[in-house]
Amino acid sequence: MSKRRAIQIGTGSRGVVYRDAMAFQFPETVELVGLCDVNPGRLALYQADLRARGREVPGVPPAELEALIRRQKADLVVVTSMDSTHDEYVIRALRAGCDVICEKPLTTTAEKLTAIMAAIRETGRLVRVTFNMRYAPVRMQVKRLLQEGVIGRVRSVEFRWLLNIRHGADYFRRWHRNKANSGGLLVHKATHHFDAVNWWIQDVPVRVSATGARLFYTPEQAERYGLRRRSERCRGCPEACRCPFFLDLEHIPALKTMYLDQEGYDGYFRDRCIFSSAMDIEDTVAATVEYRSGIRMSYGLTAFCPTEGYEIAFNGTKGRLEHGARESSSVFGGGETPGEVNGLTIRIWPHFGKPYAVTPEESLGSHGGGDDRLMKDLFSANPGPDPLGLRADWRAGAWSILTGIAANRAIRENRVVVIEDLVPDLPLPDYPPAPAWEAPIPLPADLSPTAPA
Repeated sequence: MSKRRAIQIGTGSRGVVYRDAMAFQFPETVELVGLCDVNPGRLALYQADLRARGREVPGVPPAELEALIRRQKADLVVVTSMDSTHDEYVIRALRAGCDVICEKPLTTTAEKLTAIMAAIRETGRLVRVTFNMRYAPVRMQVKRLLQEGVIGRVRSVEFRWLLNIRHGADYFRRWHRNKANSGGLLVHKATHHFDAVNWWIQDVPVRVSATGARLFYTPEQAERYGLRRRSERCRGCPEACRCPFFLDLEHIPALKTMYLDQEGYDGYFRDRCIFSSAMDIEDTVAATVEYRSGIRMSYGLTAFCPTEGYEIAFNGTKGRLEHGARESSSVFGGGETPGEVNGLTIRIWPHFGKPYAVTPEESLGSHGGGDDRLMKDLFSANPGPDPLGLRADWRAGAWSILTGIAANRAIRENRVVVIEDLVPDLPLPDYPPAPAWEAPIPLPADLSPTAPA
């Protein structure tokens, strides 16, 4: 692998893992040669942190991106900016002669996806989308079990994701609270979930129906708590001493330096009131998805639960696989390890046999251990073979967001949405072969056909 010269666009909380991987962890394969952000304060923080560890990296505003690429002879751009800006930076980087690594989601609307596709075809450059959920050991284990045909060919999926009132609330404080920025939780958050299902079952969606609403993070819920003197942000709010959701940016060092101290540059408040009416994303969604092979999935996301985690079940031609996890909650960027996975379970229910448990593989570290493995796969000199198809390019990124984009439209228009109508002629991702899915299913020797009545 030749050494890449990389520029990173977006200097917020999520970008830190990419910055440090490029600047310090894989010096033999990648060199971070530039930074770019709309907020000069956060840009300077990134630079100061790098400088304190012996790295001097130039930074520019977005208007100077192409000039920085030329000056630094960059050939790779890593996009970790706000979701709704991904399309602009991906397209500009491609046309400036760079390959791209884009943090999920690839983009937020079908129109923006169509523009990205056109730029990829025009330039022939590579775009990779990062899905750390795939890289958590227990999720790789589920993938192997399905690939090995332990339940045969999957015919239906039941998926439920719970965000607790700490983690879930944080989406309603930040820029994510408006679909114009994030596509809502069905795109920003559920792109992980929809991608994982596409990858696990090796299929893509064709039709989506959905319902959704904001039922908890509302002015009415604040009234139930008796919080009647609310401000539009936590800082200075008269209800600060009573509100269980109060976020004190002054006393969380990482959030104070990255956001509170930088407000003067762009007016972005990290502590908006979660009970405000000035947002348009749902906290409760339910979707039904039909896939090309005929598989059906029922999916639910609730963002105000007392616990955090997920449960998924695959029903196949030979039985059922159930997998569940509990996850740690965090105020993103607040210093905790995000998405630590515990309480893992895997259980197989064979047809005509006794159910049994499978010992889950430990999934330690941020996002179930996925972040470290993802960074190694992106930037190390010898990432090794990829028998499970972990590496996702723009096609997997596109199919992952289209379920959520279609669900948003289904909610808005109260109808079933056909994916082909949103983005026609979208090529399929590459999936590994699964010959076990086509194998005959022998019946147990001690069973005999049931005689007709």
